[in-house]
Amino acid sequence: DAPGHRDFIKNMITGTSQADCAVLIVAAGTGEFEAGISKNGQTREHALLAFTLGVKQLIVGVNKMDSTEPPYSESRFEEIKKKVSSYIKKIGYNPAAVAFVPISGWHGDNMLEHSPKMPWFKGWNIERKEGKAEGRCLIEALDAILPPSRPTDKPLRLPLQDVYKIGGIGTVPVGRVETGVLKPGTVVVFAPANITTEVKSVEMHHEALQEAVPRDNVGFNVKNVSVKELRRGHV
Repeated sequence: DAPGHRDFIKNMITGTSQADCAVLIVAAGTGEFEAGISKNGQTREHALLAFTLGVKQLIVGVNKMDSTEPPYSESRFEEIKKKVSSYIKKIGYNPAAVAFVPISGWHGDNMLEHSPKMPWFKGWNIERKEGKAEGRCLIEALDAILPPSRPTDKPLRLPLQDVYKIGGIGTVPVGRVETGVLKPGTVVVFAPANITTEVKSVEMHHEALQEAVPRDNVGFNVKNVSVKELRRGHV
């Protein structure tokens, strides 16, 4: 989750672009689901953003099941499942590979163990080319996520998102590792400027890293290169 203010959109996109799986939380309350799935609703927006930014595994948590009419309504869950399935299919997700779990975060229903308040829910089951999985609560759906293979054996490629000048440190390009591994001490070349330099240090979220792997958003300090020589879009 992130604040909705426009100043924080870039943070949300940075975070989403690094994720391997998204849990889309849909509110089941009367009127709430309808608002989220409406033309400009957040349910649509978030699902589309996740897919567009490369998050290929999805779990849908149908939340606030305690505040449906009547509470813990099976028909409401099925209605939401049907509508969300058809929408995410349009985006590009395969609904057969998406676990739909009716939950109540407030009461803890179906979060860590199967809730007696929803005896009608026999569990979720998904099919994907790597095999099938099934379970009865949200944490089991999280456990069923497949860790993606990281292309660490390929040559290093890191498109620059931005370049900063930080006092006392120097020039710090920032971007996401797409392939290969970035380590302190590596000699790198920036294209198309054709600048060769050594990487002094690598940081992610203000912590020094010994190595950065694909999908990591990192900042790294380079020797003897001015901010003016590098720019967003260089690789």
